[in-house]
Amino acid sequence: MIELEVYACGLRTNDCILQLQSQMDIIPEARYKVDANHDLVYFEIDQPGTITQRQIARVFEVIGLEPRFVGQIPAGIPLGEDTMRLE
Repeated sequence: MIELEVYACGLRTNDCILQLQSQMDIIPEARYKVDANHDLVYFEIDQPGTITQRQIARVFEVIGLEPRFVGQIPAGIPLGEDTMRLE
């Protein structure tokens, strides 16, 4: 199991938490808990390598927040890419 913490300034404003919940439906591999008082989201991922840092960041970017990973990112979470290589 991998644990990851993300800070997203403005998470507690308006309906960002509800939007986050709907975005997290597309990443069923991750469990999460929101600390709205501190704009933090704690993630737990059972299977390393099934989700990338880019996928996690994208969840926040879609709702207009800038995610910042707190602490050292575990080695089991690959960076991921924005584009796919053409064959």
